[in-house]
Order: sequence, then C-alpha cells, then structure tokens
Amino acid sequence: MSAPRLEIRLDRIHHNAKALVDRLALLEIGVIGVTKAALGLPEIARELVRAGVTGIGDSRIENIETMRRAGLPCEFTLIRSPMISQAERVVAHADVSHNTEIDVIERLSLCAQAQGRTHGVLLMVELGDLREGILPAQLPELVGRVLRLPHIAFRGIGTNLACQSGVSPDQANMEALSSLADSLEETFGVEVETVSGGNSANLGWALGTTDARRINALRLGEAILLGRDPLHRKAIEGLYTDAFGLVAEVIECKQKPTRPWGELGQTAFGPARERTDCGLISQAILALGRQDVDPDGLEAPDGMEVLGASSDHLVVDTGTSSLAIGSEVTFQLNYSALLRAMTSPFVTRAMSKGDGEAADRSLTSGGRAA
Repeated sequence: MSAPRLEIRLDRIHHNAKALVDRLALLEIGVIGVTKAALGLPEIARELVRAGVTGIGDSRIENIETMRRAGLPCEFTLIRSPMISQAERVVAHADVSHNTEIDVIERLSLCAQAQGRTHGVLLMVELGDLREGILPAQLPELVGRVLRLPHIAFRGIGTNLACQSGVSPDQANMEALSSLADSLEETFGVEVETVSGGNSANLGWALGTTDARRINALRLGEAILLGRDPLHRKAIEGLYTDAFGLVAEVIECKQKPTRPWGELGQTAFGPARERTDCGLISQAILALGRQDVDPDGLEAPDGMEVLGASSDHLVVDTGTSSLAIGSEVTFQLNYSALLRAMTSPFVTRAMSKGDGEAADRSLTSGGRAA
C-alpha cells in the first residue's frame, strides 16, 4: 500500500461514539458527532450515526455537502458561523447553523424563503473563552429579532469553551447557560429546544456531574475520534486512542551525530530545536513532512523519538533499531496532527472494520489498545 497513509479503524470509532452516547444519555444529553477533523468522510459519519448520535456537525459546508451526497440519514449542523457569501449553500444543505450575527441570519432568512425551506438557527453565547459568541446582555435583543424573521426557526443557544483561551467548562458556566435558556423562555414564551454546552472539553464536567440542568447537547469530535479529553490530553477510560495511525515509509537510515556542526541560523520553519549531544545515533528519515502533518502532534513508537521535520522529511531517532529502507513506521496522532493529515492530498486513507472480538480484548482501562 502507498505511504504516507492514515489507517482508520471504523470499529473503534463506532465503539467510542457508542460509549459516549450511552454515558451521556444517563444525563439526557444528546451527542452531535463532529466530523471536521475527519474531513467529513461519509464512512466515519455513518459509524457515528449507527452509534446513536442525534446529528452530525461540521465547520465546513463543503464537508456537509459531501455527506449529503452520500445519503446519510441525519440532521446536519454547520457549527461555524456561516460566511454570508455561502448563505445559499448553507440553507440548501445544512438543517441548522450556529450564528452570532444578525446580518448573516437575515441573509439566511432570505435564502430560505427563496428555496421554500425553513432553516434552524442556534445562537452562540460568549461565556469567557473569547472566540465566537454573543455577550449575554445582548442575547435577548438578538433573539427577539430572530423570532420575527420568516423561514427561520430559533432552535436554541450554545457556547464554546476551551478552544481559544482554554477556559474550562464547569458547573458555573453551564449553570449560566442554563439560566439564559430559562430567561429566554420566560421573556419570549418560546421553547429553547437545544442548549448546547460545548465540545469534547465538556466531558470532564458532564461525566462528573449529577445535574446537567438545561444542557441537553454536546458536540463531540476529538473524544470520539481519538478517545482523549482535550483539556488535559488524557485518555478517556474505556475508549480507544488508536483508531487512527499514520504510516510513513523510511527513505534513509544512517548513523549520524546528534548535534549539527557549522555556523547555525534559523531553519526553514524558524529556530532549530536544541539537541543534547548523545554521540552517534541511528537516524531515520521518513517521507512525511509539515506539508502532510503537524510533526509536534506525532507520537512515535516506543524506543523512537521525532527529532524534527521539514516540508517533506521527518527525522526520527530510532533508538536501538536500524530500519530497513522501504520499511514503515506507524505514529499515533493528536488532534492537530490528525486535522492536517486528513487535509493533505499526499496522505492516502485505508479504512477497515477490524476484528471486533480482537478489538474488545485489546481495550485497556486507559483506553489504548495493547
């Protein structure tokens, strides 16, 4: 098979999604499966739907269009505020979109009217992370304007935390969002159908609380795909962390000094990383680079260490191993590395269902297959 390639275990993605859907159902919280890091691959989205997610969310309308063409039977939500220039496409292919700007919502209304459709709008509220969101004091005015727009259905409110500034979801900010939902219902006499508490970073709060209050939806991507809690990058108990593996081919393997020689300047990507002098090491170069992946997000196999990367070369200390030319090395990925690898035209994909029984036996309490 060609390399570099992403090897994708669909059965493990399904397992992770099903486990989280079942756990959160105990709190009456539904799961929106987020596919943006998977480039909206219909095969992955289909596993999420089979696992019981209430819908699929993606930040790119192009990905939603791809999944629509694949005939997936679910509700689609655009989880990034729509570009006003794409309003017609958003209405045509997304059932719901996250919004913060009245100008955009008015354009969505016009496009929905022209298409004879009703488009759902979920208003995002700023609760401290300083990415997208309406300030709480300004929310009632915007809701009042949205409710008057034709062909627009006010679906609820949501928030996003831990993405821009690392603000952690907790009982206080989830209570604040719940209270806003209560207040809107009292003020306008409408049902706030959805109160979307956030993303995978909310799992620590959600799985540790006994009262989710009004929070009835979470948008989960990283936790399902990689089995990790984004706040602390820790494996979530009972989930697989190796549903994805990035395979690269060795194109050079030589004994080399650990430290460079000559007058040093910056590399093509900024200052070079300081390297401790350990004498000669076994150094391999793999046909993989920054154009394909975020090298800082790669986890090398035991006994190996990623030393650096240029556009097209990944340099690895292979430890006691001397790798044959043409052999392959499989790396685990974090969210940043997965996102870039999925969007590289040079990285192919190999998807498999796997052996379900063997997968069950290999699952550890820490979440990574043995």
